[in-house]
Amino acid sequence: MPHTPDPDEDEDDDVDLVPAPKPVHYAEQALLGALLLEPTRLADTGTLAAGHFDNHSHASLFSAIRALAPPDPDDHAKDVTWLNAVLEHARPHAPGLTASYLHALIQFCPQPKHAAAYTRMIRSDHARRTLRLHAERLAQTATDTAGPDPAANALAQADALGRVLDDLAGQFAPHPGSLPRTAHPANAARQAVEEDLDEERLLLATATAYPAEVQQMRWLAAEDFLLPLHAALWQSVTALVHRGDMIDPVTVLGEAQHRGLLTDSITPRDLMALISTPAGSPEYWGEKILQRALLARAHTVAQRITAYTDDPANTPHQLITGSRRALADLNALRARWNRATTPAPSPTTSAPARSAPLPRAGPPHRPTVTAGRTHR
Repeated sequence: MPHTPDPDEDEDDDVDLVPAPKPVHYAEQALLGALLLEPTRLADTGTLAAGHFDNHSHASLFSAIRALAPPDPDDHAKDVTWLNAVLEHARPHAPGLTASYLHALIQFCPQPKHAAAYTRMIRSDHARRTLRLHAERLAQTATDTAGPDPAANALAQADALGRVLDDLAGQFAPHPGSLPRTAHPANAARQAVEEDLDEERLLLATATAYPAEVQQMRWLAAEDFLLPLHAALWQSVTALVHRGDMIDPVTVLGEAQHRGLLTDSITPRDLMALISTPAGSPEYWGEKILQRALLARAHTVAQRITAYTDDPANTPHQLITGSRRALADLNALRARWNRATTPAPSPTTSAPARSAPLPRAGPPHRPTVTAGRTHR
């Protein structure tokens, strides 16, 4: 079957620089050819709209076909009056359209009676593009921490993506083998700036100083930390808290020793210095760490959904199912975030609240412990 020229293409462009048309391009041409040849086939397109088309000129043509009353079949077989009306209606929105292109579309259509199948192909590709767009927005929102509430912004975008999935689920029937076979992209290593690591150190120090508050922080998990050493020390502190043991820098050091955290490069002196300078409250630092983990998870979910949409082998239902499972991973962390940020009922007796630390003229010198080395 010969290639039908695209009115959006520049004939002077180097053909080697023009990407090969995707299958949906041919589906759009075939459907428009069917409608131009047999306008009554418009009934086979259901709720298809111009916005579902990938090609702007094709969308303009479809809008014109829907806007104009269909011609009498006998009259349409004898002249091109209706075709000319369609072209005149579409041209203001797509100047590149020509009468010869409309006739080429008619010649290109294999079977006008297959209009419903061409419609399904167009809607499927539109679903793929829509999911990809929302995944890109989620990824962008998850990396934008300049706003007043980055976590709320990312979760709102995730909710918007979820609503799109719900809408698409009502449009495409489920079928067996609904999970995508697309390999998940490798998780990008979380970049740890010194400020982020210092927040983790301050959490460990304040948790050691105020262990009673740690009892209420089951929403923070070791996986939320950037540095494995910090994650292991958090587990040491929480283990002591949940056992009801006495807690101070020395007892935490003992727990760390039992967990094998002491090495030639991470000495007892280093760990003692790390957990001996509290500032603020554990909840404050814990929320900052959890928010950072939430945004990282949102970005990972967005990348996974984008990978699904980039794989043309995935059907719409596979895209929907895979994307929902990806969002479920984010919702699990969202639940912990909600527990952390929802005010708890005030008990009859409680420790005085501690907020973020005030700026200090100069913190006491303490070594900076990172995985495998110590800076003094």
